[in-house]
Amino acid sequence: MQADQPPPATGQGLARRYIFAATLGNALEFYDFVTFAFFAIQIGHAFFPAQSAFGSLMLSLATFGAGFITRPIGGVVIGHYADRVGRRSAMVLSFTLMGLAVIALALIPSYATIGVAAPVLAIVARMVQGFALGGEVGPNTAYLLEAAPPQRRGAIVAWQGGSQQIAAIVGSLVGLGLAAVLTDAALADYGWRIAFLLGGVTLPVGIWLRRTLPETLHAPEPAPPRESPRTAALPANVRLLTLGLLILSSTTIGTYVVNYMTTFAQNTLHLAPPIAFAATLMPNVGSFCGVLFGGWLSDRVGRRPMMIWPKLIGLLLIMPVFHWIVVSHSVLALLGGVTLASLFAAMANGAFYPALAESLPKNIRGRAFGIAYAVAITVFGGTTQLVVTWLIHVTGDQMAPGWYWLAASIVGFVAMILMLESAPAKAARLAPRPV
Repeated sequence: MQADQPPPATGQGLARRYIFAATLGNALEFYDFVTFAFFAIQIGHAFFPAQSAFGSLMLSLATFGAGFITRPIGGVVIGHYADRVGRRSAMVLSFTLMGLAVIALALIPSYATIGVAAPVLAIVARMVQGFALGGEVGPNTAYLLEAAPPQRRGAIVAWQGGSQQIAAIVGSLVGLGLAAVLTDAALADYGWRIAFLLGGVTLPVGIWLRRTLPETLHAPEPAPPRESPRTAALPANVRLLTLGLLILSSTTIGTYVVNYMTTFAQNTLHLAPPIAFAATLMPNVGSFCGVLFGGWLSDRVGRRPMMIWPKLIGLLLIMPVFHWIVVSHSVLALLGGVTLASLFAAMANGAFYPALAESLPKNIRGRAFGIAYAVAITVFGGTTQLVVTWLIHVTGDQMAPGWYWLAASIVGFVAMILMLESAPAKAARLAPRPV
């Protein structure tokens, strides 16, 4: 099949190699973005010398947060482009911008070399990354949904979350490997730059993969049982988008609390860097398994059961796990406990991604999903690590990350209860019968 030819009907789905290519490109893009979180301490030393380690870390985390400011803009601009021109072109654009930005970030000299220009350039690079990733999620999720047969949407769209976990896993492994072979001084000096350059060298591969994708925007698609012509506009979907925004906000806080475990283990628990990187690696492995299993099972039992029950179990585990970690400082508690809580939270997310995507009309799917995701990420992804670092500092309570995660999980749980069933087989049975 040529890249410019229309894809087969949605009922048949696209060949697996196209879904793999879309997923891999998404994973590469997320690797480039999340790697910053794993090296926040080292980047702080390079770009933000301060009188205290706390001040340097907070400035570094603020720069990490700067990457979220431009996400909604990317969600609107690139998402609208995807809904008008095509998913493939939008995904090529976002990947190109991300690759160029991460290479730039890896090559910016330190503050000691070029002074205040170093943090300024770092912030600009992060904002370009944010714009690119803000425009990635909506088109990519829409593409996976439209590429999938209706009866396998959950399993395939769950790879949106799965690819993000792959990125976090690879980022953790890279950090773990660099921490194992380099001294702390070398890791702070140039080790973190190696991690970014590894992401940058994927730029040609990612562009090539995405340019080979067939377009799905104009492929025929069965209408959801509850959809009517009046629903195919953003204002008519306020309730759905509000619930989606609340759930994505909850998910974002949980994700970035887990990704904060590397910094938490080093800065608060004072554990060695290899253990600290493993503290993010293991939960992300658990999340990867959970999100794919949740998506797959949601095709069989429905989206709502797979959102509600795993989410409930996950939120009930959070505070016992953090209490175990803080009291014992046990490596088993840090790795095993957070991994278990992450597993159940991710199962709910695996059902949520297809639930929101297939509930949105096709003509607004790319930008609507992208905007909801980008706003949630901007408000909470960019602030979560700052908030928990500040909370620990001002309260002295090492369980502060757990309390923040728990509050967010409760909000997400309530919103998931209010979502309507959207799995094609289940929704068809629940839809009102014609009179």
